[in-house]
Amino acid sequence: MGPGLAVVLALGVLGALGRPPPAPRRRCPAVCSCARDSARCAEGRGVPVGLGPELAALSLVHFEIPELGEGSFMEARGLQLLLLTRGVVGLIADDAFEGLLHLEYLFIEQNRVGALGRNALRGLRALVHLSLADNQLETLPPHLFRGLHSLTHVDLRGNPLRCDCGLLWLVRWLVATNASAEVGECHAPPARAHLPLRRLRSPDFDCLVPELVPFQALPFQALSVEPVRFRGETLVAVAQPFAGRCGLLHWDQLAGAFRTYATINATSPVACKPLVLGRRLVVVVAQLRGGSHVWKLEGAEPAEEEAAPEEEGAGPGAPPGARFVRLQALGGDLRRPHDVEAFRVGPAWFVAVADSSKAGASTVYRWDRSRGRGGGFYPHQALPAWHRDTDVEALELGGQPGLIVAAGARRPVVYRWAGTGAGAQLRRLTDIPAPEDVYAVRHFQPPGSPGQLYVCLSRYMGDAKVLRWEGSLFREVQAVPARGSLLFQPLVLGGRLYALLGSDVAYSRLYRFDPSAGQFVPGQELAPPAPRALAPVPVGPHHFVLISSFTGNSQIYRHVLVDLSA
Repeated sequence: MGPGLAVVLALGVLGALGRPPPAPRRRCPAVCSCARDSARCAEGRGVPVGLGPELAALSLVHFEIPELGEGSFMEARGLQLLLLTRGVVGLIADDAFEGLLHLEYLFIEQNRVGALGRNALRGLRALVHLSLADNQLETLPPHLFRGLHSLTHVDLRGNPLRCDCGLLWLVRWLVATNASAEVGECHAPPARAHLPLRRLRSPDFDCLVPELVPFQALPFQALSVEPVRFRGETLVAVAQPFAGRCGLLHWDQLAGAFRTYATINATSPVACKPLVLGRRLVVVVAQLRGGSHVWKLEGAEPAEEEAAPEEEGAGPGAPPGARFVRLQALGGDLRRPHDVEAFRVGPAWFVAVADSSKAGASTVYRWDRSRGRGGGFYPHQALPAWHRDTDVEALELGGQPGLIVAAGARRPVVYRWAGTGAGAQLRRLTDIPAPEDVYAVRHFQPPGSPGQLYVCLSRYMGDAKVLRWEGSLFREVQAVPARGSLLFQPLVLGGRLYALLGSDVAYSRLYRFDPSAGQFVPGQELAPPAPRALAPVPVGPHHFVLISSFTGNSQIYRHVLVDLSA
């Protein structure tokens, strides 16, 4: 609306309002032209002083007002119409119109207004018509119109509105209100430029941003963290090489924190892999010295076989009388184990152990309950030696079990299960087109897309990679800048897919997966020292993430969603 038209409208409204009873003659500010119940002011700075409560209409043209502060028009409490146009008004602060209980028409047009306080319009209970047209407003504070119960028309045209989460409240208001509104077009973000704001709906916005909030510091350094469901709760096995133990944590409901469930003494453990075999909990503990072993928890369930004599005490979380006992030593040509992975082929359980020594061989073990004292894992297949393998990752390829082996001296190799019966083994299928310095591989399937398979590759120097399986090979879909990273791990929290990119030399970063683009987008920065592994842990409606640290305290974070539209 142009200022001329607005002034004409103002005069017409004043005529309709009628004239008040005669009032004593008053002084008129020097920049104003005054009638009995109206004033027209031009080319001034700041709100004119000397306006009286008898004024029903006030227009300010070509005024420079850096800030309309609280109670700017208290002298003119009788105003029913207020017009500001063709000036410069920088900020309209909270309660700028305090005291104007009878104001029905408010026009603030062509004033370069850039910001409004959250409660700028508070108290305007009689306001019928509001125009903020042709200013420089990119957003409006949430629920700006709350309490304006008489409002019947709003004009926001001519503003460079940014139609993001900050205006979601306005989109919802437009759908719910009975007032007429002229709101114009979006100017940003680019994907919504020139889109009529009225065409937007709530589902067009994704305003819940994830954050990992520090929840609990764990007083130890750690390498692997591996979750397992046992007896109706999630346990997390944590390899603590410097403390010389493998600790199992669980949620203590009374304490509202994570506590020790049980411990296994070990010699420089680098990986502790828990798995449930029938009704028993076993943990494969890979050690740098003293050989690697399999332990089982006795006393938590009725024993099926007799226990070996060597025992370790269970923590306060385990059932009374429960204890870990050493079940067996792992055989095979293991020299320097680095990672442990478990997988199933039909009813049979297997464990793969990566060996990072120059002379050792990564080995696949099969569970055989008929051997030893109560069963055990025994060598089933030795993978090619001499490659300094650092990681093994179990997954499914085309409906068949598979394994990806990462090494410091070659590209990651993809194996797939082939054959039947006792002679079935992992056969080399292909390699992953990546540099020969991939430290670890982690796979994921986006929620709701069971047919899609991706892998994340972590590298200490150079970009981390995301690749998609395309039936016979992996193809790169994203490179993520990374330096000093030994962790690039996907995880699902509350049905949402993320990936954590750790760093030894900079901040770690949480990425959120964008299904429409098939890529991860950067989010929150975190500062866990030298992160090595993570485990998501659901507890009722809450979701936690345990991140191990090689040089400092390991950390537990709580997953929360921050609503940017609030």
